Amino acid sequence: MLDECVALVTGGLDRVNGRRPVIVDCTLGLAGHATAFLKAAPDTRLIGIDRDAEALGLAAERLEREGLADRFTPVHAAFDALGDVLADQGVAQVDAVFMDLGLSSLQIDETDRGFSYSQDAPLDMRMDVTQPLTAARVLAEYSEADLARILKVYGEERHARPIARAIVRRREAGRPLETSAELNRLVDEAMPQAHRPAGNPAKRVFQALRIEVNGELDKLAATLPQAALALAPAGRIVVESYHSLEDRTVKAFMAQGLKADVPEGMPVVPPDMMPYFKELTRGAMKAGPQEIAANPRSASVRLRAVELTRPLPGRWRHRFAEQATDPSAIAIGGGDGHDRAGRSGSRGRRR
Repeated sequence: MLDECVALVTGGLDRVNGRRPVIVDCTLGLAGHATAFLKAAPDTRLIGIDRDAEALGLAAERLEREGLADRFTPVHAAFDALGDVLADQGVAQVDAVFMDLGLSSLQIDETDRGFSYSQDAPLDMRMDVTQPLTAARVLAEYSEADLARILKVYGEERHARPIARAIVRRREAGRPLETSAELNRLVDEAMPQAHRPAGNPAKRVFQALRIEVNGELDKLAATLPQAALALAPAGRIVVESYHSLEDRTVKAFMAQGLKADVPEGMPVVPPDMMPYFKELTRGAMKAGPQEIAANPRSASVRLRAVELTRPLPGRWRHRFAEQATDPSAIAIGGGDGHDRAGRSGSRGRRR
């Protein structure tokens, strides 16, 4: 959905007066979106954030080749460090914040990181290879209760308990899981034959481990309020999600600003309590049949965008500051913030 993302991110930049517009790509990856944004908005500066040093270097090389490097600032950081990144860059306000929450092509194609259940590799799954927590370590050290909770909450796995029990029994027998093929076989053996989902039965288990290792949902919930606090008037937040937990988190955050902040049934809404976001996508946009045929990975994407219609009220600035430091203040994955798995991965960013 590149064209849709470009239109949403750059669509309001012509209203910026007296300064160069600023876009933040929180999930730079290999700079496919960033390149398109800069080409569509030739007077704009872009700050690209990535926790993967290899991806950051390749992105910088690409933008140099495209002749766009003079308007591009690469930053090696977690995207939940957005506020600190902007402060370090001396940027007080931005005009668009973009997040593509899918795995980057680099992470998908590099089989040695163990993100894919379809190829045998060490159970790593780190987006930032400098962090200590890996998927193998989670499987070797977490309690059965924690493993079951992670699989249920982050993977929405119906058979979380028997799978967690099988993981613990294997390591107690002196055979801890170390490769994706071993984990595939264990899930295949632990899952009841009569209740298997379509496709690889380990798909949800791999998703849950990746989210835990990288702390993905906490980081998403901590980044969204920082993005809102940084927006200039008419600034936009544009997010592409790839599974229901991400999309529900984004939807819950955006919904806070799409409705009046008053008790239900109040006959007159004071101006200061009116909505401060305007929805740009009418719910979640989805890829069309042609794009899905050309790129099957796009079938799961959900694209949401909002625009800041007025300065944030003081109480909301206070709430967002709290949410940025305590992600449970937003419903993560659509829950109440109390059903998250007990541990989280080292602070870093997706992509």
